[in-house]
Amino acid sequence: MNNSIDTIPLINLSLAFIPAILTIGILFRWSLNSTNALYAISRMLIQLLLIGYFLTYIFDSDSAGVIILILAVMVMVSSWIALGTIPDLRMQLYKNALLAITVGGGITLAMITQGVLALDPWYSPQSMIPIAGMIFANAMNSVSLCAERLSAEVSRQVPYDEARKIALQSSLIPVTNALFAVGLVSLPGMMTGQILSGVSPLIAVRYQIMVMCMVFGASGIASAYFLVLVRPAFERKLAGLTD
Repeated sequence: MNNSIDTIPLINLSLAFIPAILTIGILFRWSLNSTNALYAISRMLIQLLLIGYFLTYIFDSDSAGVIILILAVMVMVSSWIALGTIPDLRMQLYKNALLAITVGGGITLAMITQGVLALDPWYSPQSMIPIAGMIFANAMNSVSLCAERLSAEVSRQVPYDEARKIALQSSLIPVTNALFAVGLVSLPGMMTGQILSGVSPLIAVRYQIMVMCMVFGASGIASAYFLVLVRPAFERKLAGLTD
């Protein structure tokens, strides 16, 4: 197989924006929040261009201290974003989200990078940063869904234990659906990237199994721990609603 991947010319890359622009047009036509979608696309473009140059520097520096700093930033930012679904409780629950994502994502990251992959050195930037990004991003999404659903159920005066079950189950719907769909409906990012770069599909499958397990594990652990940590705050809220 060919072990190299072709560079996408910028003129060709520009074609990828057409479906996105059409979607923004639909949002505008239907009087939905097209401005936010346009902002999201613009921010994505700027962030990815910047991170491309930044990662080049990081890979060349090969510094454990730099990698630890980046992981810390990933956790802090993802914890803040996760609580965007409950902005009224964002400041109050930030520490809980930070701890939940750190524990759920951190345990999974350590097991994958030091056990499954046995990175040498342990902080190998080319592997550590992309894997950490996948883990913390999925933990963030799961905690975000969990927080939103928990808040909604408590607002309906559902007892906390029942609300917790509903929230955890709801938070895992996307990753559970991904487990059902992988290989049948979709070839996820890592597997697709490896196949496009010429890696044998049999090897790519092993990496994708690793990815799916780490994503499911990090999401579940982070959400469950978040629900444990926020129980006192939501029980107080529930008590106030029932008084």
